Amino acid sequence: MSASKRKGTAWESAIVAYLTDNGVPHAERRTLAGAKDRGDIAGIPGVVIEAKSAARIDLAGWLDETEAERRNDRAPIGAAWVKRRGKASPGHGYVLMTGERFLRLLADAGYIPQPPVNDITPADGDLP
Repeated sequence: MSASKRKGTAWESAIVAYLTDNGVPHAERRTLAGAKDRGDIAGIPGVVIEAKSAARIDLAGWLDETEAERRNDRAPIGAAWVKRRGKASPGHGYVLMTGERFLRLLADAGYIPQPPVNDITPADGDLP
């Protein structure tokens, strides 16, 4: 296994441990699925998590990848969980999502009214 792969695996495992320690008992690493990948972390219904531990920042690329995986999973929420340089805990990492996904998260959590369907791009299959 390459050093890069080991680093990524360690970050995914750290995220899973952080989630399980904080009330997400079914969090687990997903196996790779190629073109139909559905994110790195499973265990929260309707949420896709893509774990990123990289030396070079690529926000646009990571968002594009996360959104593709969210659509593959038919999930309403997708986020990239990015390791913060010099910090080991996922609690100190960054969570990156599109503005559309953030509004969806706020609406689903009851913080704001549900916007019209065309204001938040739904996951494939969200529409009746």
